[in-house]
Amino acid sequence: MSGAFAAMQKRFDPFGVLIIAFVTSVGGGTVRDVLLDVPVFWMRHMMMVSAIFGGTLLAFLVKYFEKSFNVTLFIFDSLGLGLFTIIGIQKGLNADLHPIICLTLGTITGCFGGIIRDIFLNRIPLIFRKEIYATACIVGGSLFLLMVKFSNLSYVFVQISTIALIVIIRTLAVKYHWQMPKFYDRSSNSEM
Repeated sequence: MSGAFAAMQKRFDPFGVLIIAFVTSVGGGTVRDVLLDVPVFWMRHMMMVSAIFGGTLLAFLVKYFEKSFNVTLFIFDSLGLGLFTIIGIQKGLNADLHPIICLTLGTITGCFGGIIRDIFLNRIPLIFRKEIYATACIVGGSLFLLMVKFSNLSYVFVQISTIALIVIIRTLAVKYHWQMPKFYDRSSNSEM
């Protein structure tokens, strides 16, 4: 839905909205599966494709009733970021990879759909410009790995608490304008 909302903000036609929703949903997981050299998940599970169609239709309905949906876009994007991060980490764990690689796969799964979305929408990807985005994945994913390894908490609780942490970090970062340090002169307009 976050991809669909972003495409609607750019006034894409329904087909364009569907394409942006699709690449936002499956872009990170596709990159992850290619790196893992496993079958790409959405090509084997039509439920995923159906969910994307359904989410896109729901986005059209929400837009009909709500003209300004920046908050809705942010909520769905943050929840997707948390959920996809955990899915990516779990795929790495299932492949018996090192925890750092699992964390990298989680970050890729969480972030790359948004990167592809922003490139298709002709804007600098959000992850590269202002918001704490990948950092939220890394912090939440690290907590997930630690809790899985060293706690006796239920797996579902670990998943939900990690997703919640990622959403909270993103929300606080946007609310309080947290940013990664910049290594260039802010007054300079020239590019290298």
